[in-house]
Amino acid sequence: MPKICIAENVRGLLNHEEGKTLTGMIDILGELGYRVLPPRILKAIHYRVPQKRERLILVAIRDDIDIDFHSPEPYKKIYTLKDALKKGELFNSPVSESPGQKYPARKKEILSMIPPGGYWRDLPLDIQKEYMLKSFYLGGGKTGMARRIFWDEPCLTLTCASAQKQTERCHPDETRPFTIREYARIQTFPDDWIFEGSISQQYKQIGNAVPVNLATEVGYSIVSFLNNYLHSRKKIS
Repeated sequence: MPKICIAENVRGLLNHEEGKTLTGMIDILGELGYRVLPPRILKAIHYRVPQKRERLILVAIRDDIDIDFHSPEPYKKIYTLKDALKKGELFNSPVSESPGQKYPARKKEILSMIPPGGYWRDLPLDIQKEYMLKSFYLGGGKTGMARRIFWDEPCLTLTCASAQKQTERCHPDETRPFTIREYARIQTFPDDWIFEGSISQQYKQIGNAVPVNLATEVGYSIVSFLNNYLHSRKKIS
């Protein structure tokens, strides 16, 4: 029976099974003796993370504790891919070299035609049809396909694989996926953090993670809550 519980997941949990999944979680926590605060969507770009990633945060406080929990306050500055991979405020050196996946020859040839910040619609029409296949004739913008990231914008949300067709994240200058260390930087892992396993396993570990700087800010909010709880207990005693 911890004093406070924190759960995180993707934004899609809000509407999963028409909201029934989240409602079931909240009901179970209530049966266990916790009051659950309204779910919050935290945008990583507001917490010193150079990535457009959103996470749902669910906070449950034990019923016998009448202390408010305050979510972390957003920062005003938005960091970009340049801040992640080059020397600056976030990191005191450029990103180091590391292994990474490679594109097949034809895919590399096609993606080399995409400008920084561009995507499949920047290709010649015949190449669009070749690359997109049946997706070319479907609705929606599909802006993640054949996408090359721009230096002066936050990176799009990283996935568990660095070269998925639906969620492409191509390096702005070089026609390749981001490397392991670049992936880690975009998630704000420290440069001395070591990942184990195969290349694909390392991508998955990093892609599944909560961005470190976002997690840090949530952690500070937990510490503040626990300090307030201890202070209130001292007053009672």
